[in-house]
Formats: sequence, structure tokens, C-alpha cells
Amino acid sequence: MRKDGIFIAVEVDDGVTGDAELARRLTEACPVDIFAQGGDGRLEISEQNLDECVLCRLCMDASPDGAVRIIKLYDHGAVLA
Repeated sequence: MRKDGIFIAVEVDDGVTGDAELARRLTEACPVDIFAQGGDGRLEISEQNLDECVLCRLCMDASPDGAVRIIKLYDHGAVLA
């Protein structure tokens, strides 16, 4: 799953979008509410909040390696490391 804002894109591995525990962790970790847990427990990305991202890496720290990628569209698609 990938959602694009004006400045950043958030990409989540499709294999983990149904993981309710990961959805809960990401929802709690993100200070600007980019992630939400749907009624069925699946992970959702709030498009309206994407460009509020402060590049804090908390979502990346709360998820398995490579499961969440933050792509800086303003920097020629550089991935936050």
C-alpha cells in the first residue's frame, strides 16, 4: 500500500497491512496521525496527514525492517534511512 502527499509518500508492505498489532503500534507511534487502525483492524494511511510527517522515524522503529518506507518526493524520491 502506498499513499502520496505533496512532499512525502508512505509505503507499507502489503504483507503486513492486515496485522492488527502492527496497525495498533503504528497508530500509537505516529505523532501526526498518519496511520490509523480500521474497524476490521487493518492498517490505514490518512492521506490528509501525510505532509505533516516530521521524519521522526517512529513508524519505522515500530515496524519490522523494511515494512514501512518514507519516501521524500521533494528529494527526487530519496528514502528515509
